[in-house]
Amino acid sequence: MSTGAIVAIVIAVILVAAIIALYFFGKRAQKRQEEQQVQLDAMKQTVTMLIIDKKRMKLNEAGLPQAVIDQTPKLLRRSKLPILKVRVGSRVMSLICDEKIFESVPVKKEVKADVSGIYVTRVSGLHGKATVQEEKKGFFKNLVAKAQEKAGAKMVK
Repeated sequence: MSTGAIVAIVIAVILVAAIIALYFFGKRAQKRQEEQQVQLDAMKQTVTMLIIDKKRMKLNEAGLPQAVIDQTPKLLRRSKLPILKVRVGSRVMSLICDEKIFESVPVKKEVKADVSGIYVTRVSGLHGKATVQEEKKGFFKNLVAKAQEKAGAKMVK
C-alpha cells in the first residue's frame, strides 16, 4: 500500500468517528433541551408587564442577580443574550428573553407575557395593535431595491 492510501484510510476513520460522536452528543443535547422545556412549561406564569427596553448584552452587564451569573458556565458569560428591562407592578427588573421572540417584542408597550423564573417565553399584546417591525435590509438588498425602482420608473415613462 502506498503512503497516500494509508493517509486516506486514517482520515476516513477519523471522520467516521467524529460523525458518530457528534450524533450521540446531539441526541443527548436534544434530550436535555426537551427536559428543560418541560420544566419551563411547568413553572411558567402569565404576567402583565411594561417593556421599558430590549437589548443584546453580556450577562455581566445585564443587571441580573449574582446567583444567576454564578450558575452559568464561564463560556456563556461572555456571549450576548437578549435582555428585556421590564416593569412588573412597581418593580423594574431585567429578564432574559427567548431568542425566537426577541425581535417581535414591542418596546414601551404593556404586554402579557409567559415568564418562567427570569426567562420570558411568550409575549402577547395587551393594549393597542401589535407593531410589526420591518426587516432590516442589507447593503446589497438596498442597492437591488433602488435599481429595481429606477428600472420600474424608466419603464413607466
